[in-house]
Order: sequence, then C-alpha cells, then structure tokens
Amino acid sequence: MFKKKWSITLMTTLCLAMVAAGCGNNGNNGANNEGSANGGAAESDSKKVTVNFMHLWPEGVSAGQNKIVNQIINDYQAEHTNVTIKQEVLDNEQYKNKLKVLSASNQLPDVGVTWAAGFLQPYVEGNLFTPVDDVLGGELNGKFVAGTTEAYAIDGKTYALPLEFNIAPIYYNKAIFEKYNLEVPQTYDQFKQVVKTLSDNGVAPIALGNKDRWTGSLWYMYMADRFAGQETLSKAIKGEASFTDENLMKAATEVQSLVDGNAFVKGFNGLSNEEAKSEFTNEKAAMYLMGTWELPNWTTNTDIPQEFRDKVGFFKFPTVEGGKGDINSWVGGPGVGLFVAENSKVKAEAKAFVEYFVTKWGEQSVTGAGVIPATKVDTSALELPQLYIDLFNEMNQASSITLFADVQMPANAAETHLNMIQSLFGKAVTPEKFAQEHDAAVAK
Repeated sequence: MFKKKWSITLMTTLCLAMVAAGCGNNGNNGANNEGSANGGAAESDSKKVTVNFMHLWPEGVSAGQNKIVNQIINDYQAEHTNVTIKQEVLDNEQYKNKLKVLSASNQLPDVGVTWAAGFLQPYVEGNLFTPVDDVLGGELNGKFVAGTTEAYAIDGKTYALPLEFNIAPIYYNKAIFEKYNLEVPQTYDQFKQVVKTLSDNGVAPIALGNKDRWTGSLWYMYMADRFAGQETLSKAIKGEASFTDENLMKAATEVQSLVDGNAFVKGFNGLSNEEAKSEFTNEKAAMYLMGTWELPNWTTNTDIPQEFRDKVGFFKFPTVEGGKGDINSWVGGPGVGLFVAENSKVKAEAKAFVEYFVTKWGEQSVTGAGVIPATKVDTSALELPQLYIDLFNEMNQASSITLFADVQMPANAAETHLNMIQSLFGKAVTPEKFAQEHDAAVAK
C-alpha cells in the first residue's frame, strides 16, 4: 500500500493499492424508482425499462473507451433482457455544454458523466444528482482506490462514482527530439532551450488547443507549482492565499514568456484540444501536455498508427531553479465519474447499471484502453504497454497531486479562472490583472 496526498477542498489520502499487486430526456416507461440499487432491476424484470446514458467517449477520438462502453452495455442488456441502455455520445466540450442546458430544464439523462469537487457542487446544490452511497455499500464496497470517492462527496454524501485517476505528463515525440539532438529536460532552463531549438528549426514546440481554456490551465498550474510550491498553489485556489503571491506572479509572467518565445503552435488560442492533439499526432508539434486519459491513444488505439505510437515518450514538468516545487508533484486527480439523476423515473435501474458499469470498467479499461482506473485492479498477471507501466509507477512515486483548478474551484470562480487563462495566454491581461481577477472570483 502506497500513500500520496492531493489537493481538493479537503486533503485526502490516495492509496494506490493497484500498484501493490504488481507494477437526455427522462421520458422512460420504467417503474417506480424506489428500492435498492442491487434489487431494483431484479424486482421489475417483467417490465421493459430504458435507461438513458449520456457520455463523452466517441468512436475515433476515444476508440478504446468507446469499445469498452459498448461491450459493457451489450453484456448488461444480455443479462438484463428487460433493460435497454440508450446512449447519447458527445465529445468533451459538447458534453459539458449539453449538461448545462439539460440541467437548466431538469432534464438530465438517467446516467451521465461528471467531474469532481467544484464541478459537481452546483448540480448537487440544485438537487439534480442523487446520492449513490447505497451503491458504495454493496458489491463495490472496498473496491475503490482510497481518496477517489471522497472527491465526489459533499456534506457527507457521495454523488458520483469515479472511473479514472489521472496525472498530466508532457508527452513528446522521441523521433523529433532525436533528430535535433535534444535530451529530456530536467530543469526549466533546459526546457526553454528545447523550445528554442525546435522553434529555430521551424518545428512547433508544443501542441496547445487553448480555445478549450482548461488546456492552458494545466500549463499555468505546473508553472505555479514549480515556482510557488504545491501548498501555496492549493491555498490560492481555496482562497486561503493570494494569487498576487510573488512566485505565483512569476508563474503567470513565465506563461507569457513562453508565448513570446513561440513555444506553442500557431493560433493556439483559437484551436480546440482535439485540433491541437492532431498537431501532435501528425508530428507537426513535438510536445503535448495532457492527462493520462490520453494513454489509450499512445498505447491501444489502432486508429493511430503503431509507428507513431512507438515514438511517444513522456517527461515530468521540469523544476525551476530557486523554485519551491518538487519534480514529483503532479497536476491530476480523480477523472470522470458516473452520476444518477435525482429525477430519473428509473432510479433503481440506473443505479444497478452504474454499479455494473463501474465493476466491469476496472480491468477492462486497463487491458482494453490503457486507462488508469479508480477501482483496485490486480495488474500482476496483465501484459501492459511500457508507457502505461512507467506512468503508473510515476503516479505511485508522486509527492503530491493537485486537482485541476477548474474542477476544484466553485463554478463561478472556475469560469473566471478559465477566461483569465485564455486572456493570459493571449496577452490580453497582465499577470497583475490575472491575479487580481482570481482573488476577486475566489473571494465571492
């Protein structure tokens, strides 16, 4: 058992027990929603039930996950012949937007995907998600990596079940680095020299799609961590310290220095993350900072040529000379989880499906997609790609893991953060203004 810490509203302990083992409409014709998650579906076997499931794993960009989702659904329907799982599949940004629209009219799907902490909070406060503690007390009791379900708990109740755990490395093209005699940077000065060499040779150093804003937040958070340290960054996000802290200001200033140094692909503030990822996979950019949810694309996704997948390596965000950050401090945390809508007309059946889905997702997501799951999986007998193993081990060695700022912050503050990130990268605001707007938003 290995212990880590990461930052959300409450500090929790992350025990990566997996490592120890080896390396939108609710118009359903369903029944009354009373009953336990385990028993509800069984009690209504004679009744035809449709469970609406909205998720963000489209075929193509999330090929591995999409295949697993369909397999789980097919197996579930075969075992529960009275239940039909109706899918609606959207990409990440479309999903977030539709979730907001559906919540405004209280027309959420029976089962859907959510993020933790601050993202979750307005849906809970709006009585849109139902508690799932009864499911946690059933077959899934003790199955989650410690510290993951707590990220979905508010006021003592759990409102979603996590599927993934993620950290965010810098992926890089080993062939491009070799071509220009570049070594993996350990320090930020070395990293800037890599950026300069690539830029001088007409190669875009970094793929970034900052139209989606949270992508740029990853860069700022690492800068803030390396300059100011994990504790200062965490306190600022929670309103216990100021973003005008000298070292946090240095982080914001350095973001704009990277922009001035042509570190990012052209037009990055107008590109989506998917467009930026294409720049990396098409070998037009040498580096790409993103969560380990992208691991399937570099390991198991046959839509991406094996020749390219073999070229992908990773490195940790470098340390800053004189900075307070630790190279083993990561940005990451629990990934997406599954919720059940409070006003679902088939709540018991929806909970039963969620329980089944989370149970099956564990090992299948490791072997079939290369995802790091939130449930404990014995990996000792599994053949896994080296990239997966290496990142898995890095997560085990993490000194701290700071939850993504836009997930950790309350919704209004998160929106300000994301807007300010885009403005900072676009040089539409000064680092001073960036800090002041954050302090004001968090204070509210």
